[in-house]
Amino acid sequence: MNDTAPSLEKIPTVGLGMWKIEKPKVADVVHKAIEVGYRHFDCACDYGNEAQVGEGLATAFDAGLCQRDELWVTSKLWNTYHAAEHVQPAIEKTLQDLKLQQLDLYLVHFPIATKYVPFDVRYPPEWFFDPEASSPKMELAQVSIRETWEAMEALVDAGLTKRIGVANFNCQMLRDVLTYARIRPSHLQVELHPLLSQEKLLRFCESQNIEVTGFSPLGAESYFSLGMADQSESLLDNALISSIAKAHDKTTAQVMLRWAVQRGTSIVPKTSNYDRLVENLSIFDFELSADEVSQISSLNQNRRFNDPGDFCESAFNTFCPIYE
Repeated sequence: MNDTAPSLEKIPTVGLGMWKIEKPKVADVVHKAIEVGYRHFDCACDYGNEAQVGEGLATAFDAGLCQRDELWVTSKLWNTYHAAEHVQPAIEKTLQDLKLQQLDLYLVHFPIATKYVPFDVRYPPEWFFDPEASSPKMELAQVSIRETWEAMEALVDAGLTKRIGVANFNCQMLRDVLTYARIRPSHLQVELHPLLSQEKLLRFCESQNIEVTGFSPLGAESYFSLGMADQSESLLDNALISSIAKAHDKTTAQVMLRWAVQRGTSIVPKTSNYDRLVENLSIFDFELSADEVSQISSLNQNRRFNDPGDFCESAFNTFCPIYE
């Protein structure tokens, strides 16, 4: 098996998001996902389970379920590693954990630079600089996005990743990167669901040939356990979406995922449930009408669940807005 030259040139439309999948389940979930047809895995240092993802990939390769060049594996540079000298060691640690020699895509996880935490002190380092401090908080670092991006470009030159991109950036942040990028960002990953339809951002990315992946494509569901969403914000029982789902003999979740891909984005829903793995991938045997897509889009409230401007202050004692 050759794992040095992934051949996929287009990101698979439906991937499996690894955020919040518990370590003991990860390897088996990855293996089962490959069995049912997943070829796109969305990982990150901060998810704390890349070593377990690597175990799942290795067992799938050993079982002959797929070859490395049939998979698209994305990972992300964490906030503590933005300084130029830390970028390559960060991806090398990720590759070691994933048991791979090259990524298909490496993203800057947030436009937030924080002070460096060595691997042997804490990995993944998470948000607090010193969680044992009497008043722990984030410690921001004076590192420009340009410095980080130029170090990301060097990763492509070194063959450690085929492509580079960003996550959680807005239009102006992208516009800034594009003014100096030697290697342009190929992808943007952002929160995207019917309550946050991001019409202008999608239009801008299309104009710049930047592909978009939506995380949390079902909206509030991933945030209940974190206290970042109210049960009333769930769209799984929304009357409009339920009506459309009934008309197509599909679930409301499948309708939301279909809405997303018909808007030209890829998606990375998270689940560790076997039936949901199958369900989330089974969205290519029906099509929403233009009117149905428009109706679902009209649910937009610009409701962002994953907003550092909110959660960093409440959870990490640090006010850190990035979208305002």
